[in-house]
Amino acid sequence: MLAPHAFYIDRGTPIDVDLVLRALSDLGHTVEAVVYDEGEDRAYPNVTLHRIGAPPSLARIGPGFSAKKLRADRHLFRKARERVAAFRPDVIHAGEEAVFMAHWFRRRRGIPYVYDMDSSIAQQLVEKKPALRFLAPLFNRLEAGAVRGAAACAPVCPALADLARGHGARHVTTLHDISQLAEPDRRPTGFLRTDRRMPPGSVVFMYVGNLEPYQGVRLLLDGAAHAVDVALEAGTAPPPIQVVVAGGSDRHIAEHRQRAHDLGIQNRCHFLGRWPADRLDALLAEADVLVAPRTRGINTPQKVFPYLHTGRAVLLTDLPTHTQTFDERVAFFAAPEPAAFGDAMTRLAADSDARASRGAAARDFIAQNHTYPAHLARVRELYGHVAAHLRPA
Repeated sequence: MLAPHAFYIDRGTPIDVDLVLRALSDLGHTVEAVVYDEGEDRAYPNVTLHRIGAPPSLARIGPGFSAKKLRADRHLFRKARERVAAFRPDVIHAGEEAVFMAHWFRRRRGIPYVYDMDSSIAQQLVEKKPALRFLAPLFNRLEAGAVRGAAACAPVCPALADLARGHGARHVTTLHDISQLAEPDRRPTGFLRTDRRMPPGSVVFMYVGNLEPYQGVRLLLDGAAHAVDVALEAGTAPPPIQVVVAGGSDRHIAEHRQRAHDLGIQNRCHFLGRWPADRLDALLAEADVLVAPRTRGINTPQKVFPYLHTGRAVLLTDLPTHTQTFDERVAFFAAPEPAAFGDAMTRLAADSDARASRGAAARDFIAQNHTYPAHLARVRELYGHVAAHLRPA
C-alpha cells in the first residue's frame, strides 16, 4: 500500500487507509504500507508500516495539494521502490497521487494496482489552486490514464464511482465510508452545556472536523447569525441556538472566532479545538443537531456517517456531496447560503419531534449499510476481483 498521508491521525483519508489495512489483515492478506513519518503506529496481523524518513521540515503536512506534499512524495517514492524490490508484491494499493507511482511500477515491473479514490485529484488541484484552472484538461487526462491503468478502482462515493466509469475503469467497487462509533447510543451527560455555561433550553448545533474553507463552517456561523437577526428584526425572541465547533488548526479557529465576533454571535459560539477520536462518542452525544455545511467537493464527508449513527438530527447542505448518498428520510437539507441554512436551523431548533424521528431512521440506515462488517464485505469483493485478474487465463 502506498498512502501519501500522515498515518495514523484522526483525519478523513488516514482513517480510510486504516480501515482498508484492517480489512486486508482480517481477510488474510500480507501488507507492507508506505506512509509519511507523522502519526501513530497501527498494529494488525501481517501488516507492516514503513515510514518514509523525510527531513523534519516536511512534518505537519495538511490535507490537499501543496508543494510541501510533493517534496514528501519524493521520499515516499524512494521508500516505495525499496520495498517493492524487497517485498515483490502481487498488487499495489495506491491512494491519491501515489497512483502515479503505482502506474510507474506497473509499466516497469508489471505489478497491477488498485486505485483507491478518496477524491478526484484533477478537481482537487483546480479547487485548491484556481490559478491552475487552465491546466484542468491535462489533469483530467492524467487522472483518466491512472484509472484505465488500474486493475480495479475503489472510489469512496457514488460520484467518484461515476467518474471512474466515465474514465473507462475496468472494475469499480465503491468503498463507502462507515461509522466506527463504539457507543452510538450513548446518552448525554450535559457536560458541554455545563462547561460552556449555555442557557437552559439551548439547542446545540455541532460541527466536528477540520476548518478548511470547503467545509463551510463560515456558512454555519453566517446561518446562525441570520437566524438571530431575523428574530430580532421581527421583535421576537431569537432561537436558542448554540454553535459548537470541534477541530481545526489554531489559525483557522482564530479566524472563525473573529468571524463570530464580527457577526455579534460570539456568546453563542464555542470552539473546542482538536477533540480525541476515542472521546468522539461522548462529544456527539451532547449535540441536538449535527451539521455538515460543506460548500465544495464531490466526495461524501466521512463525518456524516458517525453523525447519523448517533440518532441525532443531521443538517446538510443540499449539494451532490451529500445527496448522492443520503436523502430526506435520514437527514435534513438546506441550500448552501446563509439565509436558507439559518432558516433551517431555526426550524430544527423549534421541532424536537422532527429531530427525534429522523434521527432514529438515520441510526437504522447506518447500522444496516455503513458499519465495519459492510466495509469488510466490500473489500472482500474488491480483492476477489483483483485475485481473478491475477490468475492466468
